[in-house]
Amino acid sequence: MRLAALAGALLLAFQDAPAPDRDRSPCDVAISADGRWALTANAASDSVSLVDLSDGTVAAEAAVGKGPCSVALTPDGRRAVVTNRASKSVSVLGVGVGALSVHQTVVVGHEPRGIAIDGARAFIVLSGEDAVVALDLESLKVTARIEVGVEPWHAALAPDGKRLAVGNALSQDVSVVDTEAMRVERTVKVRGRNLRRVAVSPDGEWAYVPTVAERGLGTTRDNIDKGWVIANRLARVRLTKAATREAIALDVRGQAVADLEAVAMSADGQSLAVAAGGTHELLLMRGPLPFVGHGGPGDHIERALLEDAKRFRRVTLGGRPVSARFSPDGKSVVVANALLNAVQVVDVETGKVARTIALGGPAQPSRERRGEAIFYDGTRSFRQWYSCHSCHAEGHTNGGAYDTFGDGRYGNPKKTPSLRGVTKTGPWTWHGSQRDLRESIRATFKTTMQGAEPSGEDLDAVVAFLATVDFAPPRDEAVTEGARRGKALFRAKGCQDCHAAPHFTSELVAEVGLESKDDAHKGFNPPALRGVGRRGPWLHDGRARTLEEVLRTHHAPSRANGEKDLTEEELRDVVEYLKTL
Repeated sequence: MRLAALAGALLLAFQDAPAPDRDRSPCDVAISADGRWALTANAASDSVSLVDLSDGTVAAEAAVGKGPCSVALTPDGRRAVVTNRASKSVSVLGVGVGALSVHQTVVVGHEPRGIAIDGARAFIVLSGEDAVVALDLESLKVTARIEVGVEPWHAALAPDGKRLAVGNALSQDVSVVDTEAMRVERTVKVRGRNLRRVAVSPDGEWAYVPTVAERGLGTTRDNIDKGWVIANRLARVRLTKAATREAIALDVRGQAVADLEAVAMSADGQSLAVAAGGTHELLLMRGPLPFVGHGGPGDHIERALLEDAKRFRRVTLGGRPVSARFSPDGKSVVVANALLNAVQVVDVETGKVARTIALGGPAQPSRERRGEAIFYDGTRSFRQWYSCHSCHAEGHTNGGAYDTFGDGRYGNPKKTPSLRGVTKTGPWTWHGSQRDLRESIRATFKTTMQGAEPSGEDLDAVVAFLATVDFAPPRDEAVTEGARRGKALFRAKGCQDCHAAPHFTSELVAEVGLESKDDAHKGFNPPALRGVGRRGPWLHDGRARTLEEVLRTHHAPSRANGEKDLTEEELRDVVEYLKTL
């Protein structure tokens, strides 16, 4: 009878699962309290997998919403919650012995990414709304909401549940949230971009978050290898009192560690594991670690740490590791590897991959999948310091400005443009100087990344992958009367002459008064305005801190096309409209 019941549960779990030959792309992993089970959020297959770590099999898989991003278990292990970034929802699942079932899916807000659970509540990070909401796990109702920094991605709870650390990718800071009062206690600048998965120490004192330092110098080989373009670091923020952030450098000169995606901490607080997706590896570290505050860290990893095999090891994994968790006993680290469609178990003592558990996927990668692998590959850059994704986060933008040679000279850093919808919005670069997307990509590998010449097949694959990177869906709920008035003003002022629907751009290259006399290419191509409200700071060099500033000064109608400038009320309406695109 029990076997029949188990078979029925397994059949139920698998009946809505994706086809076996579909990519899974696990992007997060959670582990049960007894260490036997792992759950993965599978971004490419819109599913959650339940993995039996004891025998290395997938016990169950259940379909959830679109673009699952993070997964967390309740303390009793009986339920799991997964965020569905593209569906604006979370799915609540029942977890049994080798079985999964979706209990309910709840709409929570725009672009839910990170999640943390304290037992009674799930704290959901809304990347598209710069907010965190609390979801009551009994009523499945959102009971509270707070504003945090700009574009939060992930969060982690202190063990007592009283504080939540939220990493904000675009504002480059961590919000320390009082979960009882649901208010931001303080905001701590981390002086870095690309804040990714967060871990909190067992004593609740520190929140650890991977980040990159943006150094601002030209993308020459010498500057890259000195760590003066991008430097990869692990930062920590004190949760219990106000203090500046501390950090350690992790790059080895000559062999850097691109794209730090996640950090995990062992239950005894002595060991850290960092997933370096761009260099396909796991960094294993054990304290004491040389974190420094003011005036540091340096450009490269501290030599004493690098040469101490007991405190620092690099474990080659392949693929793209993006999430990691220590087993409860601290003897292994379980890794979600997106490009391998697998979970990997790394033995901490030996630093070896003890087991790779396939979640499903095609026998051979598609052209789009090969392009995805190239896009996320830090080893394509000089001495593997950064990938395309480092600046164009998930095909979007990390908000930084970099001094590349894409505009024909060094000395004038340009803001990283979003690549969402890029195959539909030529010509390319801020100046519109590239009419061939393949050639633009080739130049990026050769000059911005100072890497090897890509093959024609490589370029075709990257273009195919970029064709899958679409604009974020418009925020229909933001269409107010003010936005409707703003739409009419947008047309009346002639903005659509350059920013034409459907993507609100055109092939035009025009001088708009923002040029430098030293520019190698004259004029600018109108950037696509789809998603413009989520791309601050604005303009080619990030000089405008708000959209209001863009339209009030640098790109006022009187300067752009001779039209009468907007009144303050009209300005509010136009900005309200732009934020709906």
